[in-house]
Amino acid sequence: MGFKKTSETIAVSFALTETAPAVFTESEIALQLDVLNNEVFVVLAVDLNLQTPDAIAATNTSVKATVSSTSQATIQTLANSNVLAVARDDIRAAGFVDSGVGFSRSASESYQGELDYIGIIATNNFFVGIEGANNIAAKGLAGRVWGYRAKADSSTYAALVQSEVLSA
Repeated sequence: MGFKKTSETIAVSFALTETAPAVFTESEIALQLDVLNNEVFVVLAVDLNLQTPDAIAATNTSVKATVSSTSQATIQTLANSNVLAVARDDIRAAGFVDSGVGFSRSASESYQGELDYIGIIATNNFFVGIEGANNIAAKGLAGRVWGYRAKADSSTYAALVQSEVLSA
């Protein structure tokens, strides 16, 4: 791939709260890339910290979140090539008289293999989405994306932008 690192590692932090309980909410995070000079953001890692779902007797509750390179209409999975990270916390209590059992699922905050990067953002922003289910109060998340700026050659940049936009 034709790109050259132009910065040290950068951490971009964010926070987001649902606009109302169980309503998909998305926020655009600007990276302020120099698109005229084919600048991209190479994502090294993503950390998503979700607010705990409500523990309600006999009711399943959850909080789900994603980070993606394009805007989404709903919470997505890693099956979507534009999704960089997912996280999910559940409390399973349906059929129980107590507050149930908690479960967590996340796309590993720190990949354990030998990857150079987990994704490349070619457009000028990324998107964070959150949605709860069956909670009494709106839920939130805090997160961080680590990466670095890089300059792509013209053909690589064009291919990355086209791929990102057409697969949105």
